[in-house]
Amino acid sequence: MSHLLQIRRYSLPLREAVRTAHGIMTVREGVMLRLENEAGRAEYGEAAPVPGFGGGTADDAEQLLRGLGSADQSTGARKVLADELAEVVGQGGCAGFALECALVDFRRLDATVGRVGDLATANGAEENRSQLSELADSIPEFLPVAALLPAGRGALARIAPLAEAGFRTFKWKVGVAPVGEELPLLDDLCAELPGGARLRLDANGAWDRRAAERWLERCAERPVEFVEQPCFAEASQGTALQGRTEDLLCGLAEDYPTPLALDESLAGTGDVERWLAAGWHGVWVIKPSLLVGAETLAQLRAAKADVVFSSALETAVGARAALRVAFAWDKNQRALGFGVWPLFQDGRFDGPALAPFLWHRDVERINVEAAWNALS
Repeated sequence: MSHLLQIRRYSLPLREAVRTAHGIMTVREGVMLRLENEAGRAEYGEAAPVPGFGGGTADDAEQLLRGLGSADQSTGARKVLADELAEVVGQGGCAGFALECALVDFRRLDATVGRVGDLATANGAEENRSQLSELADSIPEFLPVAALLPAGRGALARIAPLAEAGFRTFKWKVGVAPVGEELPLLDDLCAELPGGARLRLDANGAWDRRAAERWLERCAERPVEFVEQPCFAEASQGTALQGRTEDLLCGLAEDYPTPLALDESLAGTGDVERWLAAGWHGVWVIKPSLLVGAETLAQLRAAKADVVFSSALETAVGARAALRVAFAWDKNQRALGFGVWPLFQDGRFDGPALAPFLWHRDVERINVEAAWNALS
């Protein structure tokens, strides 16, 4: 069996600059793909790597995808055999996720999270219908969403309107300015929160030990749900530094009452397995567009991991795929980290409208073909 693969690179201006410890992002780059089977049916996927998270770049994803199969000079599409697609999916990463999502849609099953076996097996038609019905019944109608706040003092003005709209979980980007400038704002932000609301802090790995300790000391008696990736060192900085940083994370998680969450630490192949082996008991922030697969999620489920599914600032194409993974997760969930829209200057690339709850029906209504056509 073969498929026709089309690839479109994108560079899309953001509606507002996103400022994190990794820098300022004003443009989102990635690759969309269209996969057509022999019956002429088309499905879509997206490779949206994030700078600073490992896993390569948009150039890497594009090069890998354009190296598959053989090109048809008249159409520009590439004829790719099923074995080639399976090999890239097995490698994981952004390009693997993009192809996997398109292939999963062809099979009409949730193979991405491993909850139902392949319905193209020897099962009878009645049993297949029963399995699909059971899966549909288990998917929640809606899930709560965390609202993303900008870095710095600008976050203060955002809380009141978001609280009035119904949000009760807020995520604040920290580690952008010196600790002495940011830390005093924590109490100001907490004072603005509505009753029962909680604040997530995302440092994107910006802090050293002392900075992390100062923040965690202050968070202990505040309504902070968790602190995301306070420290980080990637493999390219050397295995010794990476090992010391990971030991520091584990130590901080033991020494302070506020939970810690892994994010950048889960960006590479084998990272989930490594942290499971290390006995991590904190929160796991999973960006499906960067790191997902049936085996990975099965391991997290077996470990009863405390998972938060989060956006990688992808377009509507990747957002639909990532949100399908989140809705199919059969564990109690914290608020989704998908409160990012409107994100793009061109609204055709956005996911569902920002709201305190995200409905499954709205995920299924995302028009991925329109996003693909908008790149033509």
